[in-house]
Amino acid sequence: MSDAVSALAGAASKGYCAVTEAGRVGMVTIRGDLTEAGFARAVKSVTGLAIPAQRQIIGEGPRLAWMSPDELLLFCDADTAPDRAAALAEAFAGTHALAVEVTDARAVFHVEGTGCREVMAKLTPADVAPGVFGPGEMRRTRLGQVPAAFHMRSETCVEVIAFRSVALYVFDLLSNAAKPGSEVGLFVAAS
Repeated sequence: MSDAVSALAGAASKGYCAVTEAGRVGMVTIRGDLTEAGFARAVKSVTGLAIPAQRQIIGEGPRLAWMSPDELLLFCDADTAPDRAAALAEAFAGTHALAVEVTDARAVFHVEGTGCREVMAKLTPADVAPGVFGPGEMRRTRLGQVPAAFHMRSETCVEVIAFRSVALYVFDLLSNAAKPGSEVGLFVAAS
């Protein structure tokens, strides 16, 4: 059996923001009725986290993100993701719910620097202005021509999640948007 590897083997580019592929990040898609008490108890028993509010992401170690009215995404260590998915499936016994490990179906990127909002604003229709979007919030949208999700890990770091099949496209899109000299000056001073 071959070793699991990330989509782009840690690819990185440096512009007015650094863009890096984050390596393998464990992810488990969780589907069910987010308002059902038994579902919430099962999620908390395995993750230690409550159901996040709409468009929120919570947690420091494992993190849990609201993705849609019936979907959550658990971020965790890649090596523990299969066990977490299995534990969730067991906790959901008798409940109309689903937990699927999707680590190797996704690619994760970090856009780091004071201009991270501007890089994202160039690529997504989502409003990323300060006061509208900030740390602890998740957006599921598109980047260029592909579906993606992102959240701010801090005021200077955005984490982007996309399908592995479009990883190179997303990396190139982010890297091009962060090229030196391409600043628009919307959220950072132009150089």
